[in-house]
Amino acid sequence: MCAGCFIHLLADARLKEEQATCPNCRCEISKSLCCRNLAVEKAVSELPSECGFCLRPFPRSLLERHQKEECQDRVTQCKYKRIGCPWHGPFHELTVHEAACAHPTKTGNELMEILDEMDQSHRKEMQLYNSIFSLLSFEKIGYTEVQFRPYRTDDFITRLYYETPRFTVLNQTWVLKARVNDSERNPNLSCKRTLSFQLLLKSKVTAPLECSFLLLKGPYDDVKISPVIYHFVFTNESNETDYVPLPIVDSVECNKLLAAKNINLRLFLFQIQK
Repeated sequence: MCAGCFIHLLADARLKEEQATCPNCRCEISKSLCCRNLAVEKAVSELPSECGFCLRPFPRSLLERHQKEECQDRVTQCKYKRIGCPWHGPFHELTVHEAACAHPTKTGNELMEILDEMDQSHRKEMQLYNSIFSLLSFEKIGYTEVQFRPYRTDDFITRLYYETPRFTVLNQTWVLKARVNDSERNPNLSCKRTLSFQLLLKSKVTAPLECSFLLLKGPYDDVKISPVIYHFVFTNESNETDYVPLPIVDSVECNKLLAAKNINLRLFLFQIQK
């Protein structure tokens, strides 16, 4: 089976607390039991597959190059997109469009308005990175690798959740919890998969502890996580954050995490000094 379906099967088995099995012969499957079948991969690479743009058949081994470089129907953008042209269409129409594109003839004031809108979008993207750079100047910074382990609730309707062992950062003891699809009843029935997490302070503090924190992928994982910075003021009375989204790119990446025996991530904590 293909890698995407294999990972999806492992993730479904984790959600249902079952052993993953092959849908054809029903034997047990796992990452440790299965391996790549190079002979089949080579045979499959020669099978025809339709181009997503022109719908012509090509051997799979040639399809990627055709779609990226050769297909006359592949979607492309105007060369004036840098000054705001929103056009995108088939490659064979590109020359005609660029010859008639109105953006090169716009006045300076019109272009400035367009570029201002583009700059605002760019500034929002840069705000995250500037925030991270600011956090790196804090006096107290800590990080650690954390490992979420799967557990089941003791309720009448059991639900899957994840929790880390206690760990120490910034001289305080913490725990992280995570849940799938906000603990919906049957997440295995949904094609969309999400993870959210909660940070809990287990130590007693003598004064409010204001922190910024974010989760990133671990040093040996390939899951795609877009960093998001969260803030919270911890006290003895309010020692746990709300559940916040783990910013995984999509459900495919979420299935990669769910298919693993444990989820390994890296936590960064920044203590805000008053």
